[in-house]
Amino acid sequence: MHELGIIVHVMRTVEEIAAENNLTEIRSVTCEIGEVSGVVPEYMTDCWGYARSRLELLKDSELKIEIIPGVTMCEDCGKTYSTVQYAKICPHCGSSATYLLEGNGFSIKEIEGA
Repeated sequence: MHELGIIVHVMRTVEEIAAENNLTEIRSVTCEIGEVSGVVPEYMTDCWGYARSRLELLKDSELKIEIIPGVTMCEDCGKTYSTVQYAKICPHCGSSATYLLEGNGFSIKEIEGA
């Protein structure tokens, strides 16, 4: 479960940002998770519940998750399509000359604090 490692990294980042901005409380952290990133949102939520109890700054915070859809581009026909639905084969022309445009990343989008 690499989600716990990700949560630890998020917590450290939030701590640094809170210190830089004199925040004493974090209300929420919004993360963007790519649909094909391999990160399981439910595991992230479970890990957050455990980890936030270990840090006063985050004790009442909420983890918000936004899913970024996987989008693949076909080099032959130039069209995009849903990566999850069609994988590597373009549904428009049948080509396998495709590449992932988005949907495999992870980022902290927003931190709400006081």
